[in-house]
Amino acid sequence: MHRYLIATLRVGIALAILLGLFGQTVVIPATAANEVEVFPPYAPYEGPYVTVAILGVLCVQVALVAVWMLLTMVEHEAIFTARAFRWVDLVIGSSLVATALALGVAGHLAVAEIPSPDGGMQVESALAGAVACVGVGAAFAMLVVVMRGLLRKATALQTEMAEVV
Repeated sequence: MHRYLIATLRVGIALAILLGLFGQTVVIPATAANEVEVFPPYAPYEGPYVTVAILGVLCVQVALVAVWMLLTMVEHEAIFTARAFRWVDLVIGSSLVATALALGVAGHLAVAEIPSPDGGMQVESALAGAVACVGVGAAFAMLVVVMRGLLRKATALQTEMAEVV
């Protein structure tokens, strides 16, 4: 992989992590506080939903750090080693945790009697968004599991080739 491409990807990862930190510290709490101010019956749900949202962003940040480390391994031509599997497993784990968080939110929104100022459309929209996050998260985790299997086969083939040569 070309060094400029790796550097560009690292800049993108760093910006995404910083944007996530801004979201965790400013956007998520401020948005929740604003919703409670506009519609006070949301107050009991503010803390738990803010916590879950911050944890969801943290899962993405953990996966981005793992991708950064994998890029470093690619740069040093060490991607076909056992160390790479730890980082790939971290991506899989963080995506599964984020998916489980979204599933918990979807389950809560589906069964809870949450009041809504517009006849329930905000809650239904949030439920649809949470269900979409569950689907995307599960699909992403499955894709990375498949890619991990390909990495395992490629690593085994490179090991065999090294023994032959």
